[in-house]
Amino acid sequence: MTSPLLSGALVLGSCLVGLHFLRFWKTTRDNFFLYFALSFFIQGAQWLHSGLNADTSDYSPVYYLARLLAYGLIAWAILRRNVGPAQAAPES
Repeated sequence: MTSPLLSGALVLGSCLVGLHFLRFWKTTRDNFFLYFALSFFIQGAQWLHSGLNADTSDYSPVYYLARLLAYGLIAWAILRRNVGPAQAAPES
């Protein structure tokens, strides 16, 4: 179990990183950044839930499912970027 101060710092950090990737997505409209932003927002929500519910254990399946979803989004974004359809080279 983490302290409330540490949980708050983790929520803040996750949300700031999520906002950073969301800004890149708004600029480029590349879904790669959107998946990363959603992943960090999910992790922030998981830390918020962990900090507010002191009676539950960190070993609860809910936390593992949230982490699985978040890391799955990251893996999907990387796979989609590297295995996706070939993009045409920009003309000079």
